[in-house]
Amino acid sequence: MLEHASQKDTAPRRSLFPTREPYHHQMLAVSGGHTLYVEQSGQPDGIPVVVLHGGPGGGCSPAMRRFFDPSRYRVILFDQRGCGRSTPHASIEHNTTWDLVADIETIRATLGIEKWIVFGGSWGATLSLLYAQTHPTRVQALILRGIFTMTRAELHWFYGGGAGQFWPEAWAAFSGMVPKDERHDLITAYHSRLFGTLESDIVRFSRAWTSWENTLATLDSSGKSAPASAYYARAFARIENHYFSNNGFVRDGQILQDMDKIKHIPGHIVQGRYDMICPPHIAHALHEAWPKSTLRLVRAGHAMSEPAIAAELLGIMNDLDDPI
Repeated sequence: MLEHASQKDTAPRRSLFPTREPYHHQMLAVSGGHTLYVEQSGQPDGIPVVVLHGGPGGGCSPAMRRFFDPSRYRVILFDQRGCGRSTPHASIEHNTTWDLVADIETIRATLGIEKWIVFGGSWGATLSLLYAQTHPTRVQALILRGIFTMTRAELHWFYGGGAGQFWPEAWAAFSGMVPKDERHDLITAYHSRLFGTLESDIVRFSRAWTSWENTLATLDSSGKSAPASAYYARAFARIENHYFSNNGFVRDGQILQDMDKIKHIPGHIVQGRYDMICPPHIAHALHEAWPKSTLRLVRAGHAMSEPAIAAELLGIMNDLDDPI
């Protein structure tokens, strides 16, 4: 799910760190003909933390660096396959959850990092958990926001009308893009348009898919969102729909069922109580299955830019004991 890119300059409890330019960036070749944009900022010998963006297909942004004291952390951001500055753009070939898990491990090994903190929100939280469950010896701590565990029930909530009961006008616009006899399965209905042959239709449906999620991202949403650029929307919508059409390439309920694999890893969960995209009962279930986790429910929606969420995440990263 979406990792909302817009970032407020201040948070109620603490100030975000100024955006710092990366001290190093590279294009890293990985399997299947993909090349990833990878950047490092902050302190070269600092505590390593990798940031996993949302979507799938959202891409990273400079605002994501602002939760980390640049004098203390070595911050690694990268654009996942097919999005942001990674190439080929909007490609779904050789683009699965397990390709991304392998990419994270390739980045870690390439950068010579033994263990790192993994920081992710929304789909980034999903990927953080799956990476940790696959490589538990490489994760020092998990910092997660807006929990999404890629179950059919969660997908049905957002694309089957659950969230639409709270946002009927936005739901009508989203579902109304396709004929009534296709609205029982909007993921499939959109798939045929997003991967069609007419470029104007691809862009139109990409923007509609992206707008539905953007509209519900913040607590104070007006019910409308600014149209995303065609370039961004095409990658976001096509890659996200590809993943959701395949149930995230995981078995239903896999993340919660496999929590024993990371029961030794400490974690912090920040969750908006009024999150319409990723309802908070999922975060609560994750916390219940994870003895070494803390759960902070705050008055907020989904986006990382929500003031209460930003304040909690920043506070966690400022207060975190040196884990290395």
